[in-house]
Amino acid sequence: MSTLHRRDLITLLAGAIALAAVPAVVRAQSRIAPGDDDVLAVIDVQNCFLPGGTLPVPEGDKIIPIINRLAPAFRNVVITQDWHTPGHISFASSHPGKKPFDTVTLPYGTQVLWPDHCIQGTADAEVHKELRIPHAQLIIRKGYRQHVDSYSAFLEADRKTKTGLTGYLQERGFKRVFLVGLATDFCVAWSALDARRAGFDAFVIEDATRGIDAGGSLGKAWTDMATAGVRRITSSDLRL
Repeated sequence: MSTLHRRDLITLLAGAIALAAVPAVVRAQSRIAPGDDDVLAVIDVQNCFLPGGTLPVPEGDKIIPIINRLAPAFRNVVITQDWHTPGHISFASSHPGKKPFDTVTLPYGTQVLWPDHCIQGTADAEVHKELRIPHAQLIIRKGYRQHVDSYSAFLEADRKTKTGLTGYLQERGFKRVFLVGLATDFCVAWSALDARRAGFDAFVIEDATRGIDAGGSLGKAWTDMATAGVRRITSSDLRL
């Protein structure tokens, strides 16, 4: 083979290798790298919502290792806790003749009734011991008002009473909220929708959530979130 031919072959091979590498580079560049304007919101990863708790979400424990792997990539993390009073209005036990998952009409609208869960100061309400996010900057509690439920980390179920999270995130200058936790179709979805209403970009990391799916609630939640502009991603979409 002549020197010229060898040089041409090397050039062709180098070009082929470069072209083959392009998709990997594009994929890497398309992954989301969490930055100073981003916050990870870890929603209600509490004993009450995990196997053995008072209102367990199926496979809720499966998300803990994923969250622990994701969290170090975020410099900014907030955690929420459901924090109910005994005899809370959202408990079926507070409504004679009603059972869990029945509904009632309250002054702020239709309320799903739940088993007694996440009662203030109990082990059931504690953040699960295997969740390892020592650098979390804020724990915000919700649902502690006796006569109104609270799914969203931003607004209680009357859609008027604020938790203070919006102001905190705005004052810190955050632009994007990434949500993980429990349950996808209730507290995670309501929080994501309210994040959008408050002007933040919102991302739900699907494999780091689990849903209850009561009467088709999971499919409806994803539809509602998509309509509102919430982005549905997985942990593999993040650059860790």
